Amino acid sequence: MVTPQQIQDWIAANLPCEFLKVVGDGHHFEAIIVSEEFAGKLSVARHQRVYQALGERMREEIHALSMRTLTPAEWRAANG
Repeated sequence: MVTPQQIQDWIAANLPCEFLKVVGDGHHFEAIIVSEEFAGKLSVARHQRVYQALGERMREEIHALSMRTLTPAEWRAANG
């Protein structure tokens, strides 16, 4: 069974993040991902970049991942 920490490690290894947190129960996961790479990209492109970072794991091991993808500026604005 996949753990939130494994997903977090896989994302971090393939996408530079300023903040990254993954939680979940082994079946459903939620992630907050803050990366400068998201600048100028729409939500769909941001999610595709995360899927790219996860590679085949997204099809084979991870069945449900919801994510909030933000630039560092958006993260600072949302969190004061």
